[in-house]
Amino acid sequence: MFCALFTRRAALAAGALLAAGLAVQPASAAERTIRIGYQKYGTLLLLKGKGTLEKKLAPLGVTVKWAEFPAGPQLLEALNSGAIDFGTAGEAPPIFAQAASPKLAYVANEPPAPKGEAILVPKDSPIQSVADLKGKLVAFNKGSNVHYLLVKALEKAGVSYSEIRTAFLPPADARAAFERKSVDAWAIWDPFYAAAQAATGARVLTDGDGIVVNTQFFLADRAYAEANKDLLVATLDELRAVEEWATKDIKAAAAELSPAVGIPAPILETALSRQAFGVKPITPEVVAQQQKIADVFLELKLLPKPITIADAVVEVTK
Repeated sequence: MFCALFTRRAALAAGALLAAGLAVQPASAAERTIRIGYQKYGTLLLLKGKGTLEKKLAPLGVTVKWAEFPAGPQLLEALNSGAIDFGTAGEAPPIFAQAASPKLAYVANEPPAPKGEAILVPKDSPIQSVADLKGKLVAFNKGSNVHYLLVKALEKAGVSYSEIRTAFLPPADARAAFERKSVDAWAIWDPFYAAAQAATGARVLTDGDGIVVNTQFFLADRAYAEANKDLLVATLDELRAVEEWATKDIKAAAAELSPAVGIPAPILETALSRQAFGVKPITPEVVAQQQKIADVFLELKLLPKPITIADAVVEVTK
C-alpha cells in the first residue's frame, strides 16, 4: 500500500515540478545539468544561498537547478519520478523510496545527529513519559526519520507501535494540530523541533540519543550518479566546504539560514548545535545500520517488501 501511495504521490510531485518548469526526464550527460532537491533547512540550503556550486560548475558548462520540498519523502518521490537528480533526506525516507523503485542511490552521508529529533508534548500535558503514549494520538510525517524514532522509543518503553494512534501529518500541519491540542504528542526534527520548543514551551519526552542514530543521507538517481560522478564529487566537495564554515561559525550559519527558513537566528543556532557536520562516503557500518531500520519497518508491515540497502549504494569518489 505504501509503495502504491508512493507511486501516486510521485506522479503528483513530478507534475508540480513540470508546472514549475523543471523537466521530469533525467538530465542527459550532454545537457550537463544537475537538478537538486532540498528542504527548507540544512546544508543544501546554505549551499544554494552561497551560490558557490554554480561558480564551480559554470566553467564546465553545467547548469544547477533547485527545487524545494517540505520533507524527505516528498523529495524522494520526485527523485524516483525522474524530476530531480540529487537531494538529501533522513534515514527512513530512502528505505521506502528503494522499496518503491530501484532508481535510488546512496552516495554520501553526514554523521549521526540523534539529538536533532524528538517526541514532544504540550508543556501542560499530563503525559510524562513515552510509556504514557499508549492509546494516545501521535502526529508525525509518515516514512520520515522520526517515524523510526517513534517506533524505537515505544519499543524501549515497552509499548507496541500498534498500541498508539497515529496522525500522518507534514510538519506545518502537525505543528498546527499540536498547538490546537488535537494530537497528544508530536515526533519532529529540527529546525521545527527547536521552533516548537521556543514558541510553545513544548516538553521533550525523549530525543533520539541512545535510541536511534538519525543519519542524514545524500541521494541521487542511480543512472545519473553512474553517468555524472564528476558532478556529484564537485557537489559533495562544495557541501564539505559549506559544512566546515558552518561548524566554525554556527552563529553566522544561523543568520544566513534565517531569512530563507523563516525562523529567528537564535532558534536556528539551537537546531544547528544539535546537527552533525561532515560529508562522508557510505561505509559498511552505515549500510548495516540502515538495513536494521529497513528490517524493522518490514516487521511492522510498513514496508511492502524486503530490500537490501547495499544494492542501492553507488560509490562516488574523485
